[in-house]
Amino acid sequence: MTFCFASSFVNRRGSKVMAEWRGVSTQQIVEKVWLSIAERRLRPGVQLKEEKMAEIFDVSRARIRQALASLKREGLVDILPNRGAFVCKPTVGEARDVFFVRRTVERCVVERLCRSATQTDFGRLSDHVDKERIANAGNITTDIIKLSGGFHLLLAELASSDFLFTMMRDLVSRTSLITAVYRKADYFNCGPDEHAEIVDAILQKNVARAVRLMAHHLDHVERQLDLREVNDYSDDLSSVFA
Repeated sequence: MTFCFASSFVNRRGSKVMAEWRGVSTQQIVEKVWLSIAERRLRPGVQLKEEKMAEIFDVSRARIRQALASLKREGLVDILPNRGAFVCKPTVGEARDVFFVRRTVERCVVERLCRSATQTDFGRLSDHVDKERIANAGNITTDIIKLSGGFHLLLAELASSDFLFTMMRDLVSRTSLITAVYRKADYFNCGPDEHAEIVDAILQKNVARAVRLMAHHLDHVERQLDLREVNDYSDDLSSVFA
């Protein structure tokens, strides 16, 4: 994903809104909403009102509806008949279920890669981890969030299974929402080192080690969830997307 940040302009009421959103694409709106959730500025359960979002992004309500439909497919938004669109609010039980399923799916992925990964695959994985290191060194939040989940999607892609990739894409989206709701305030990801260790185990075709490292990695992510934390979110969409 490519994330866009906006400067401001003055609307007809004289208030500041975001100039660079004029004429933005559906995907750019999707990415901005996703990032606002991941950065914990958009509260789970808040309503995404079409009219207000169309004003903020200076696009038609039809384009906003397209963006909301895409977010619904990614498991980030609920669209309720006669009520509208709301940011999904996963429960503690749902969070645990997602990690339970991820452990099973990602075990299958690394087992398959240990048998089938090529040198080209290792090159792509190594390049990805290098990008993660650069993002972490520069504290580039948007890239950190994007690349952290992207690593797991790349593993699933290289496993050459459309079914596993589709499942992983859904699970990564849901995990992003879960970590946005429950993670500790200073936590964005586990860093590239654990990913690098997993790649090394796959390169060595050491199935047992790769499976163990992936399980440890997911345990690490889950341990960062603070289910008792009360998050400070804003319901004001203008301030969220400013």
